[in-house]
Amino acid sequence: MTIDLRALWDFDDPAGSEQRFRELAATADETLATYALTQGARALGLQEAYDAGHEVLDDLAPPDSEGRARVALERGRLLRSSGDPIGARPHFESASTEAHDAGLEELTVDALHMVALVVDPSERLAAHHAALVRAQAATEPAARDWDASLLNNIGMEHADAGDHTAALAAFEEALAARERIGDPARTRVARWMVGWSLRHLGQVDRAREVQLALKAELDAIGEHDPYVDEELALLDPPGGDQVVRR
Repeated sequence: MTIDLRALWDFDDPAGSEQRFRELAATADETLATYALTQGARALGLQEAYDAGHEVLDDLAPPDSEGRARVALERGRLLRSSGDPIGARPHFESASTEAHDAGLEELTVDALHMVALVVDPSERLAAHHAALVRAQAATEPAARDWDASLLNNIGMEHADAGDHTAALAAFEEALAARERIGDPARTRVARWMVGWSLRHLGQVDRAREVQLALKAELDAIGEHDPYVDEELALLDPPGGDQVVRR
């Protein structure tokens, strides 16, 4: 039985996602059931039911590399989300090694992306770049598509360091990646990040142009984004230097 586990995810409804994964696990063969239950554990983490998530993983002892990588990855996510990034790191590193040795490109990049989120701040930029290099060298489209998130993370690292020129370059690359992937909602967020960065560089006219275009597009589809409105308010004279994040 072959199934795309990502198709069962609705990150806005982790409880519903958990139920779907449990239902799949109840009818699938042992290997797929294990994979499904790791995602159930992740869904529990998103509900802040961390102990319950660990209990699900405790019952799993997969013999295959993908299963071990998935268990380690979700164990790490549970630990990080519950406030233990130091404890999470070895699990993410184990997941990346297991996945890489098995030739599982997407899982490898996912695990490396998580490593970059828990390393010491002095290591973060290099860790994000290491994950990006792996994503860009991948042959699997799903692994390559991680470049958009990784470039955004790189942009935020530069922005946090006060280097908004480098941040803008990364956000522009992230936008190009989002346009390639073709997810309109995430592409709008990437455009917002470019506008946000332009404002911090003092390029007010360009920043306003980005945010006005986003507002017009959102109005046309009947949606509203308060972050766009906040940016436009900051861009109106006399302006401001308030930091707005999303």
